Amino acid sequence: MSSRSVPQKANITSFSIYYQVLAAAAGGAVLFVFFMLLLATFFDASHAGRIFPGVFVGGVDVSGLSPEQAALLLTQKLTFPQEGKIVLKDGDKVWIAQPAELGLSVDAKANAEAAYLYGRRGNSLGSMFAKLAAWYSGKNLSPLLVYDESAAQSYLLGIANQVDRPAKDASFGLNGINVVAVPGQIGRTVDLPATLAALNTQIRTLTDGIVPLVLHETTPEVMDASQQADAARKILSAPLTLQIPDAKPGGSGTWVIPQDQLAKMLTVGRVQATDVISYQVGLNQDALKTYLNALAPDIDQQSSNARFTFNDDTRKLDVIQPSVSGRSLDVKATLQDINQKIAQGQHSVPLKMVYNQPEVTEKATGEQLGISELVVSYTSYFRGSSAERMQNIKTAAANFHGLLVAPGATFSMASAMGEVSLDTGYAEALIIYGDRTIKGVGGGVCQVSTTLFRTAFLAGFPIVERHPHAYRVGYYEQNATGYDDKWAGLDATVFVPVVDFKFQNDTPYWLLMETYFNPARQSLTWKFYSTKDGRTVEWDTSGPQNVVDPPDPVYEENPDLAKGQIKQVDWSAEGADITVTRTVYRDGQAIFTDSISTHYLPWGDIFQYGPGTHLPNTKNPKKNPLINP
Repeated sequence: MSSRSVPQKANITSFSIYYQVLAAAAGGAVLFVFFMLLLATFFDASHAGRIFPGVFVGGVDVSGLSPEQAALLLTQKLTFPQEGKIVLKDGDKVWIAQPAELGLSVDAKANAEAAYLYGRRGNSLGSMFAKLAAWYSGKNLSPLLVYDESAAQSYLLGIANQVDRPAKDASFGLNGINVVAVPGQIGRTVDLPATLAALNTQIRTLTDGIVPLVLHETTPEVMDASQQADAARKILSAPLTLQIPDAKPGGSGTWVIPQDQLAKMLTVGRVQATDVISYQVGLNQDALKTYLNALAPDIDQQSSNARFTFNDDTRKLDVIQPSVSGRSLDVKATLQDINQKIAQGQHSVPLKMVYNQPEVTEKATGEQLGISELVVSYTSYFRGSSAERMQNIKTAAANFHGLLVAPGATFSMASAMGEVSLDTGYAEALIIYGDRTIKGVGGGVCQVSTTLFRTAFLAGFPIVERHPHAYRVGYYEQNATGYDDKWAGLDATVFVPVVDFKFQNDTPYWLLMETYFNPARQSLTWKFYSTKDGRTVEWDTSGPQNVVDPPDPVYEENPDLAKGQIKQVDWSAEGADITVTRTVYRDGQAIFTDSISTHYLPWGDIFQYGPGTHLPNTKNPKKNPLINP
């Protein structure tokens, strides 16, 4: 037992000593803390209402100052918002702004309050150590800033208005016929959020600094149009000459589009190939098409057969006019060719033509065409015609001399005669227009249409279209020696292009027409040459039926006539109905019968007189010696 009791006593002794040491240490700590608290209380008391020693705000020593004194001092010392410089930069361009302009300010009162509260917050031990640390090594508080980001954003928007620019495609324009090229422009926009973030970072350091603008660039779709501008210059470098391929030198068939007119036709189109967009330069298709369509009437020409006369001695055909190939302007093909050639620098472009050949050339023979003899001949007379009327008869009849009519074809007199105007050789003479006989271009042409009608009628050809005159005309009832009313009802009028006369060559042979104008006899002879097919013609007329007397004469004043001069300009005619019946035989067998019915209106004499003329009191002016026939 003794061996166990000694160790136990020793353990009790050791614990007692350890406890005593701890108790002494604890007592010392308590004394230390008590001392520190006593010191802090004394420190607080000695700095009541003042900032503890060693406290700085933004590098400004505010130790020992009251909050009011500190606020005043901070206002005087923290001048970065008013005196600092923030440089915003875009390449060589710079904008220098005061931080205050960017919305930065320092709240001096709040900063002074924060400095005063330093070491006075938290638990007593913590605040005690904070005060001692500030007193021993100093404490620099970051200043409390007021930052209005909307002011910075507004400032940046002002810069963006100067910096931003849209992307612009390259282009070119015209100054007269000079091409002015403008290169493309890269678009630039300020990235406001990114620039604002960089600005915020710099401004919060309270130091001067440079902030590069954050920019986004946009590349235009077309950056360079110099090649296209060169192409435009090439197009406008010379006038554009258009020519009929077979035009004779020095003759017609050449048209020149001057450069200023070409400039108005110039067009630029956008072309996209994969991801690349470019311009294509050419001439405006619609404008060029309008120009070509205007040329077409001067270029187009119908094909025409050769013209012949039948030689009664040799019984052969004599050529009086060679055949002409027809042609028409191929506008679509010409448009394509012009754009292609002018893009290559060519300024002389042959027009694209479509040609068609005539049915009968000058090499044709009577045997080939079936023209071997005279089929029929008819002569009409027009004694008493004026020189102008005779000129028109001669001019119109010449259009048909040597003309061919194909087998089975329907012949149109209006189409063959063409335009009736002063430019085509016609003169002004009396014509029937509506219910009047007046002076007009082409008076007398109906003498030609009536002669052709009767020739076709006597030849036994079917009459397809025929229009009578409104009233009986004495010219169309003349024969070689006088008048014969058996021809009444066998007249035909033509008024190009409204009223036409047509007949059909219903034989298997070509028909050759010849016309002979005889001014001495005042006659027109029309001949048909072909091959007789055994047909003969019998015809009969009813003569005038339902005859109506003409109305009383009419007198009209004409200022072109002298006083006392009276001139008859229209002659009276009875109204009547006439029917002509025709039977056509072949080898004694009737092949068809037709009838032609005509209703003529009654017509009165019309006289014109000069101003101041005393008119006769008579209903029969023909007996008045004052009348000039």
